[in-house]
Amino acid sequence: MAFWWPLILIAFAYVICKFLLMLIPSNVPSIDVDASDVIDDGHPKENSFIYIPSRRQTDKVQCYEPATMKYLGYFPALKPDEVKERVAQVRKSQVVWAKSSFKQRRQFLRVLLKYIIEHQELICEVSSRDTGKTMVDASMGEIMTTCEKITWLLSEGEKWLKPEHRSCGRSMLHKTAKVEFHPLGVVGAIVSWNYPFHNLFNPVLAAVFSGNGIVVKVSEHASWSGCFYVRILQSALAAVGAPENLVEVITGFAETGEALVSSVDKMIFVGSPGVGKMIMRKAADTLIPVTLELGGKDPFIVCEDVDVPHVAQVAVRAALQSSGQNCAGAERFYVHKDVYSAFVAAVVKIVKSVTAGPPQSGKYDMGAICMQDHSERLQSLINDALDKGAEIVGGGSVRNISEGAVDQYFPPTVIVNVNHQMRLMQEEAFGPIMPIMKFSSDEEAIRLANDSKYGLGCAVFSGSQRRARFIASQLHCGVAAINDFASNYMCQSLPFGGVKDSGFGRFAGVEGLRACCLVKSVVEDRWWPLIKTKIPKPIQYPVAENAFEFQQSLVEALYGFNVWDQLRALVNVLKMLTEQNSPVNTKRSD
Repeated sequence: MAFWWPLILIAFAYVICKFLLMLIPSNVPSIDVDASDVIDDGHPKENSFIYIPSRRQTDKVQCYEPATMKYLGYFPALKPDEVKERVAQVRKSQVVWAKSSFKQRRQFLRVLLKYIIEHQELICEVSSRDTGKTMVDASMGEIMTTCEKITWLLSEGEKWLKPEHRSCGRSMLHKTAKVEFHPLGVVGAIVSWNYPFHNLFNPVLAAVFSGNGIVVKVSEHASWSGCFYVRILQSALAAVGAPENLVEVITGFAETGEALVSSVDKMIFVGSPGVGKMIMRKAADTLIPVTLELGGKDPFIVCEDVDVPHVAQVAVRAALQSSGQNCAGAERFYVHKDVYSAFVAAVVKIVKSVTAGPPQSGKYDMGAICMQDHSERLQSLINDALDKGAEIVGGGSVRNISEGAVDQYFPPTVIVNVNHQMRLMQEEAFGPIMPIMKFSSDEEAIRLANDSKYGLGCAVFSGSQRRARFIASQLHCGVAAINDFASNYMCQSLPFGGVKDSGFGRFAGVEGLRACCLVKSVVEDRWWPLIKTKIPKPIQYPVAENAFEFQQSLVEALYGFNVWDQLRALVNVLKMLTEQNSPVNTKRSD
C-alpha cells in the first residue's frame, strides 16, 4: 500500500492543477464582425418587399426569407474566370499558411469558438431568416455541432496530423516507415442550404487546420447567410495573423460550381445524387479526389421491447428535425407489429401538438420550407401513396402565416399502410412526413431497411442493446445510432458519410481531417549512416546464375511457416552471399 500512496498523491495533484488552470481565463482575442446589414431591427427598409423568386437563373442570386418572402438582397453569380481568379488568390495565401504552426491554427479555432459562444443568437437568427428553421433547431444543428467540432480539433487535431510511424515488415527491419500528412493546396466545397452555418464551417475547419486554403460555393438558397458567416472566418484568421484570402465564399449557379471543380485540388460536395454525379464527371478531367454526401432515406426501426412513449418522442424529433424540411433525417419508420398500434397512437398524439409558423417568433415547432415549390413535391409524394392505399392518420397544423405571404409551409403528417411500391418510401422527401410500416421479424426489418438506393444512416431501438446492435450491423449504411437518433453528429471524432446513392468519402473525425491531406509514405534507413541499404551481390547487375535460387531462399527465410525451414533457407542465403563475395566467384560463368 505504501507504494501506491505517492502515485495517488501525484494523480490528485494533477487533477487539482488541471482544475485551477481551467479557472484562469485563456488569452483569446475578441473579433468584431460587421453584422449591421443582417440584423433585423423590425423597421421597414427600402428593399424589404415581398419577393417572388424567379424560376430562371440570372446573373444575380436573389435572396429572400422563406417564412415571409421578405427580400434580403442579392449576390453576383460569378462567371468561370472570376471563380478561377478567386481560387488563384487563395492558392497564393495557402503557400504561406501551409508553413503555419499548430499553435497558430489552434488560436484561430479558439477565436472562432469565443465568437460563436458570445453571438449564438445572431448566428441562429441569420440561419433562421435564410432557411426558415426555428431558433431552437438552428442552435441544435448549427451551433452545438460546430462547437463540438472545434473542441475536437483543439483537443486531437494536431495528434492526427503528425507523422505516424508504421511497421516496417520483416524484410525492412533496418528501415523506419512513417506516414506524413501534408496540405493538398486549395480545397473546393459546394454545400447545401439546410445547415448554412455548419455546412460552411465543417469543411473550412478541417481544410484550414490541415494547412489548406478553401473556396466554398454556398447554395443559391442560402447565399445571404453564407456571405455573412464567411466574415466571421476571415476576421478570426486576420486576428491570428493568417494571410488574406485564405478562405473565400463564392455565389452562383451550376456554371459557378463547375468552374470551382476544375480549379481546385480536392472537391467536397453536399447535395443531391444527380448533381454529385456531375461533380464526379467534372472532377475526372483533372483527376482530383472527391468527397460526396448525397442525402439519405434513413430507416428508423422500433422493436417490440421498447419504451413506446419515449421512442415515439424521439421518432417525431427525427422526422421533423430542423423544421422537418431542412434535414434529411429519419424518413422511413419500421415498427414491430406487436407495438405498431401503440406507437402510431403515441406519434399521432405528439404530431397533433406540433405547429408550424414564423420561425423567429419562438412559439412554433417548425418553420417554413426553404425551397420554392417544395411543398408541391411533398404533396405529390403523399398523393401517390394515398392512391396506392396509404392513409393519413394524423397531422400538425400551420398557424398565423403573414397575410400575403407565399405558401411555404407544410404540416407535419403521419401516414400508415405504406409499402415500398410508393414513391414516399423510395425517394428522399426532405419534409415533415412520417410513413410508418410494420414488420414481424428482425430479418424482415433488415430486409426492408436495406431495400433502398440510399445508405446514409439508421437508428435502431430495442430493449436489448445487443439485439439493436446486431440489427444495425446488418444495415448497409455509413452511420448507425443504437437506441438514439443523430447522436453521431455530436461525436466529432467519428467519420460521417454514406454508401450507395448517399455518396462516399467521409467528413469529420480522423478520416475527414486526413482526407484534406496529401498522404505521403516515407521510408529511410534506421541507423544511417552506420548501416546503409545495399543490394545483395547475387541480384546485382549483371545478376548471378543462382539469383533466382537466392530470392527463393530469401523469401522462405523471411516468410516461411516452419522455423526449421526458415533456418535452412537462411543458411542457404548466407552460403550464397559468401560464395558471391569470394574472389573465385566474382565473375559470372559463361
